Amino acid sequence: MRVLIVEDDAVLSDGLQAGLRLSGFSPEAVSCCDDARHALLSEGFEAMVLDLMLPDGSGLDLLRRLRAEGSSLPVLMLTARDGLDDRVAGLDAGADDYLGKPFELPELSARLRALLRRAQGRSENLLSWNGLTLDTARMTGLRDGREIAFARREFGILQALMERPGAILGKPQLEERLYGWQEDVESNTVEVHIHHLRAKLGSGFIRTVRGAGYRLAPEGTT
Repeated sequence: MRVLIVEDDAVLSDGLQAGLRLSGFSPEAVSCCDDARHALLSEGFEAMVLDLMLPDGSGLDLLRRLRAEGSSLPVLMLTARDGLDDRVAGLDAGADDYLGKPFELPELSARLRALLRRAQGRSENLLSWNGLTLDTARMTGLRDGREIAFARREFGILQALMERPGAILGKPQLEERLYGWQEDVESNTVEVHIHHLRAKLGSGFIRTVRGAGYRLAPEGTT
């Protein structure tokens, strides 16, 4: 899940990025409204953590503008102003959730997972396909009663495929899911992770579509 963090406190922003990566997210951070607008135009984010008070304006104004433009991006407002009137203003402006500072990272991660579930029409953190159940909160899999552990980026690829089991996802889509703007991507990274996933799940669980990308094998065929 690619998350845009809009927060001008550098220490808090760095902490959010580090904590969310450990929880399986792919966070990117900017520090002002203008940079956030540019990021949202060019990058495929699945949620945004938005501070209320920013150097070049209000997070509420940015949110209202996004909603006026038709964006349905899930947004979690993050602010030290946690009075009733502030929460109501944020929710009425189009926020999907509201979390006051200080907060605990596990709660923030759980709220982001809830936003993603609602956006995808799911009610729980579990994804299932061909006998594998993926727990997106614990970043583990269960198959035939056996728990399977995954490296963070292996899990990211598998989650992306299981969220859209009938779709073909190209290498650029998977790289975008796994890496941020400033991270270097090795040319064969996705292939290496796919190889490791096939070793754990069976060679037929993920299929290569030549010239297009990867998809999950149809239900009942592995």
